[in-house]
Amino acid sequence: MTAHTPSRALRSIVIVGGGSAGWMAAASLATALASRRCTITLIESNEIGTVGVGEATIPPIRTFNQTLGLDEAEFLRRTQGSFKLGIQFVNWGRQGQRYFHPFGPHGVAFDYAPLHQHWLKSRHEGGSTDLDDHSMAWAAARLNRFAPPLADPRDVRSTYDYAYHFDAGLYARFLREVAEARGVQRIEGRIDGVLLRPDDGHVDRVKLADGREIGGDFFIDCSGFRGLLIEEALQTGYENWSHWLPCDRAMAVPSARGADFTPYTRSTAHAAGWQWRIPLQHRTGNGHVYCSRFISDDEAAATLLAHLDAPAQATPRALRFTTGRRRQFWHRNVVALGLASGFMEPLESTSLHLVQSGISRLLALFPDRDFDPPTIAEYNRIGIQEWERIRDFLILHYKLTERQDSELWRYCAAMPIPDTLQWKIDHFRRSGRLVSEGNDLFGNASWLAVHIGQFNWPERHDPLVDLRGVDGAAMLERQRLAMQQTAAAMPSHQDFIERHCRAPAP
Repeated sequence: MTAHTPSRALRSIVIVGGGSAGWMAAASLATALASRRCTITLIESNEIGTVGVGEATIPPIRTFNQTLGLDEAEFLRRTQGSFKLGIQFVNWGRQGQRYFHPFGPHGVAFDYAPLHQHWLKSRHEGGSTDLDDHSMAWAAARLNRFAPPLADPRDVRSTYDYAYHFDAGLYARFLREVAEARGVQRIEGRIDGVLLRPDDGHVDRVKLADGREIGGDFFIDCSGFRGLLIEEALQTGYENWSHWLPCDRAMAVPSARGADFTPYTRSTAHAAGWQWRIPLQHRTGNGHVYCSRFISDDEAAATLLAHLDAPAQATPRALRFTTGRRRQFWHRNVVALGLASGFMEPLESTSLHLVQSGISRLLALFPDRDFDPPTIAEYNRIGIQEWERIRDFLILHYKLTERQDSELWRYCAAMPIPDTLQWKIDHFRRSGRLVSEGNDLFGNASWLAVHIGQFNWPERHDPLVDLRGVDGAAMLERQRLAMQQTAAAMPSHQDFIERHCRAPAP
């Protein structure tokens, strides 16, 4: 007979910090650990505010919400949410120029050769359409139209995806209700001490300002930039990426909702950084991300306020950050999520996604009380790879600029970049080929949009196109017209929300 081995399963999980990251973790764990054999406790203090700039998302957030069983219409009503078909970039490659990064591919594939290679050949032969003209997401977005995509792959309405804009504070509040209904215990209090186990250096318990002590087997650090457990207690270390992503501050301010209710985010480059515009049902979120070496805080705030499309509703709020990541996301018995794990500036709306992927990876590599080192190493390996590939995609936006009108853009155009990114730029410049080591969060359509949108023009198209005997130009034109007609028949973004998910006035 085999001797019975006592269970080493986790008995208690403590989440330090609320906000979007904390409550996303709490709701996910409560849903996954439905047996109630492991308690989940979240500690947060009403004295400590949350950053709350992550109001724009990318399509995987839909999967996250579905996994929690959230109804889309209710979620949008509860968070003053709107729809997002992609991001428009203004003044990035050159002053006065714009392009669109769509959610979804450009067109419906019709040949062995990628569609964009037929478009490149057409351009080389005198064609004049923009790449954006072949995106169904942009066909709808440019008219401020929205409807959910279809599943039929033969229909142009199957060639786009969508995400959301929403109020991150309201999202955290909504997820708190979900988590508490599924058994999560919330403790109000400010942590002023962390006690480690003397034998192995793991976190044993946290001490609150009122003297209470909360112990646990496993801790999730959602304490923001401070990294109360992962950094202050465990001294995990930080990898600084500011030499590649030099912006280190942001000013954020809400404004009244403008007349232009766009189903997309807008990113507008300025002299020393860039400005986001995120339309919600009840207001517009705005912010200026900038490099403090090249502009003062007062000048940055003035630039932000001068470029709003409706009156500001508050005084700009300042944030400071260092772009980069923890050297390990999981160290001993602590996993860091959200701003505690690092900071990727919100240029491509990845903040909440990195929380989501960290949670998914944790559930796939879930520990017991032995905290198996190979499991922790694999969690960190996958996470580091994901962060570095997103980092390279963000650097691409800064590096591919022809602007020479300010110190920031001259610095970015000349700066050395990671070899992993230079490899991608060089391949595309030679023949329009999109290469990858696999598992990029941002796929070919995303890289294509930025390469072309910021003038990394291929020297030639793929030679396979010349041997295919396909009239690619005619196919592209038929699709372009079909997209225009389809978009014109869609309801407006406002009408779709009024019909399906209008939020009550705040």
